[in-house]
Amino acid sequence: QVQLVESGGDSVQAGGSLRLSCVNSGYTSSRDCMGWFRQAPGKQRERVAAIYTGTGNTFSADSVKGRFTISQDNAKSTLYLQMNGLKPEDTAMYFCAAARSAGTWGVCASSWSAGPPAFVTWGQGTQVTVST
Repeated sequence: QVQLVESGGDSVQAGGSLRLSCVNSGYTSSRDCMGWFRQAPGKQRERVAAIYTGTGNTFSADSVKGRFTISQDNAKSTLYLQMNGLKPEDTAMYFCAAARSAGTWGVCASSWSAGPPAFVTWGQGTQVTVST
């Protein structure tokens, strides 16, 4: 059973950096599809980035390209989100999640396109607040 626990959220000033971590304490495979999502108050949960662990291929939302980087450490069963150049509009609760199935990069790409409904296991979230 997959269990995800996020950490690393904090309050920072605009332009600052944070690194979020997500530890998977349950079952893992070499071909998982893992993602980061965020949800601001009054808004829908949205995609941030995803990674297919079989090859390390990544996907990113246009709003974070060039600023956020998703990565993995398979030995530690940990997913990371490095966030640089933070903006006030990045303020949200950030969640990591595992997709329903991966198997191939193409399946992970489809899960990324489908967004939150394709991801079945979620962590409890970690709050990121960016002030001006």
